[in-house]
Amino acid sequence: MTTQIVYSEEFSKHDNITHPENAQRLIVMMNEIKKAPFYNKFDFVEPYLLQEETLISVHSRDMVQQIKNMSDFGETWIDPDTYVCKSDYETARLAAGGLLQVSKNVLNGNVDNAFALIRPPGHHATRNRSMGFCLFNNAAITANEIAKQGKRVLIFDHDVHHGNGTQEIFYERNDVMYQSLHLFPHYPGTGSIDEIGNGSGRGYTINAPLGYGDGDEAVSKLLEEIFLPIARQFKPGFIIFSSGYDSHHADILGGLRFTSNFFGEMISRFQKIQPKIVCTLEGGYNLQWIGKCLISQLGQLASHPIKLDDSAIGNPNVKPVIEKIKSELEPYWKL
Repeated sequence: MTTQIVYSEEFSKHDNITHPENAQRLIVMMNEIKKAPFYNKFDFVEPYLLQEETLISVHSRDMVQQIKNMSDFGETWIDPDTYVCKSDYETARLAAGGLLQVSKNVLNGNVDNAFALIRPPGHHATRNRSMGFCLFNNAAITANEIAKQGKRVLIFDHDVHHGNGTQEIFYERNDVMYQSLHLFPHYPGTGSIDEIGNGSGRGYTINAPLGYGDGDEAVSKLLEEIFLPIARQFKPGFIIFSSGYDSHHADILGGLRFTSNFFGEMISRFQKIQPKIVCTLEGGYNLQWIGKCLISQLGQLASHPIKLDDSAIGNPNVKPVIEKIKSELEPYWKL
């Protein structure tokens, strides 16, 4: 297996040391990769700069222009959560361009799978608004471009926060499916079970709102009874993982109880449906654990599964959630 990693030190230009989403995140993750026993198996590439025309196929011109204008100055803030640094218009386009670049390489068969080790993250960015630490929606931009080629795209989002931006962008489409598990209620307040899409997209948004303390066992049940059966029926030609590691049990912004090993396990289960998988970095703010969560997924992608010394006791009971999801989605899928 050839696993490609797109990364650039340019991403460190987007930095505020007082903010949880800072440059140190990628530094500790790269250090963890270098220690991995399969480090030499990876193909590292630099990202290319996404064209503005591709940005505005997903985001409004006004939103793109706002980031462009703000990044001409020093550090500024869009809202209390989301900052823009000087030159961030270029940095954010490198992030989005990097994900699209390696996704095309996987789609064309040049590599088997890939990980976009990029920032700023993206899944909260809506069509018209940058928010939630996110400037542009990296996963949505790539999914939109791949869908233009006639491929069905599945986005699976395991960040502790619901990817409201990704959901909004594809809410009325059936060529891109959005599946999300997330803590609820939690920021940004979206992602309830009855949010299943509109129009031709009805049934193509699948949300599993989890309770505080839900962990590996609970999510395993959701995978087997909801997410994977629907994915098999959807038959994606490509899968994007919005890889948020703030669902790990030790994350400072979390509330779920995933172990680091479970992140690789989720990759394993989706590989049986479609091996063309690309992961893109979203959240994850515990600097002692995000690198280990990453290695779990990279090991699985590179056919070198690794088991880490990590355990957590989580609530295993998600039967009420599963029953409610089935009630909403059985008109559209066999469950």
